[in-house]
Order: sequence, then C-alpha cells, then structure tokens
Amino acid sequence: MSRQTVLIVDDEKGIVEVVRDYLLNAGFHVLEAYNGRDALALFDQMAPDLVVLDLMLPDITGEEVCRVIRRKSRVPIIMLTAKVAEADLLKGFNLGADDYVTKPFSPRQLLARVQAILRRVSDEAYTLSDQLSFNHGDLVIDSLRHEVRKAGETVALTPIEFKILASMGKYPTKVFTREELISLALEDDYQGNDRVIDSHIKNIRQKIEDDTRDPRYIQTVHGVGYKFGGGS
Repeated sequence: MSRQTVLIVDDEKGIVEVVRDYLLNAGFHVLEAYNGRDALALFDQMAPDLVVLDLMLPDITGEEVCRVIRRKSRVPIIMLTAKVAEADLLKGFNLGADDYVTKPFSPRQLLARVQAILRRVSDEAYTLSDQLSFNHGDLVIDSLRHEVRKAGETVALTPIEFKILASMGKYPTKVFTREELISLALEDDYQGNDRVIDSHIKNIRQKIEDDTRDPRYIQTVHGVGYKFGGGS
C-alpha cells in the first residue's frame, strides 16, 4: 500500500519542521505550506489523506481554508490553535474540522491523533454515507443496498467495480493511484499487474458514463491514476 500523505499548514517554520520529522519517522509522506493560498493549491494538486491546519495564517484564516476544503472533500482535518474558548472550538467543528490540538502541544500526541483518525477513516471507508447522489440524482451510489443507479435505472456492477466506484465517490477530487485502488478493491496479497484497474475503470465507464470518450464521473489523471469528478 502506498504511503499516506499529510499536509501541514502553519506559518511557524519551527512547528512545521518538528511535526514533519515526527510524521516522516512514522512513515508518512509530508507536504508543507506556510499560508492558506499555498495550502489550497497543494491540496488541489496533491490530494492529501489528512490536513493539519493552523487557524492563524498570514493571508486567509484557517477557518476559511477549512471551509473551502469542505466544499469539495471529506478529507480529515486537524486544527492547530492557541484558542481554547468553547465557542472557537465549536465554530471549527461546525466548519468540518475532525479534531483540535491546542498550542503548545506534544508532537507525539499530534502523531497519535493523526494515526487514530486515519485508522478510523480506513475502517469506515464504505460506511461514511449510506447513499451518495450526484448531479441531481443522475448517479446514485447506495452502500446500504450495495447498488448503483444511473438516471433511475439500476446498474449491474461487479463487487470489485462497486468498491472502486464507491471509494472514489466518497472522496471527490482525490486522485487515486492504481496501487491505491488495488488496495481498496482487490485482495491485500494481489500480486498482478496494476493495469488490471484500467480494465475495471473501462467497464465502469461503459455502465455509468453518457460518453465514455468524455467521462463525467471517472476521470483520468495522466501519469497518476483516476479521480471522481461527478460534482454534487
């Protein structure tokens, strides 16, 4: 399985360096941003698995960065803040933060929270929502019934195809490598060619896309893999 990626956003270089070193030692891939605009650009470009986000940034606030990310992704967000008032914490949670760590903090404690949240997300990969609907119901992914509907008609997907589509649909804009999709949809000990994913993607497109030459839902990111682009 590929390494999980954490984006650290803080304008204090010392904090970024300490957190980065702990995450690297724990086996994570790390991205660094020192302001909100760079953070959002990196997020769109690299699609991290988790964001560690400071509230006090020099350009746009951490709350606004959180708000923008939540419009397009369910990626876990841990807020770093010197604010301890209940109202401030509740505001962050209402914006979609998953956890808070108040400054000064123990890097070990932050690492433990990162690992705990990512374990939880992995465990809940197929239960984040019973039903996902895109483009005013044009495409519906129903995890409870384990079925997909396109324009009101049930689509016959194989179990592997369903896992691939459901996983991608729950994390819009995240770019999935073939290795990640294999880990999600196939057996952990699968040793075959990762290009098998391309065949599954081709089959899914034939079943859910109006135009397979210009796919709306399963989009190719050349040189990397695939992402879900279905909108809301």
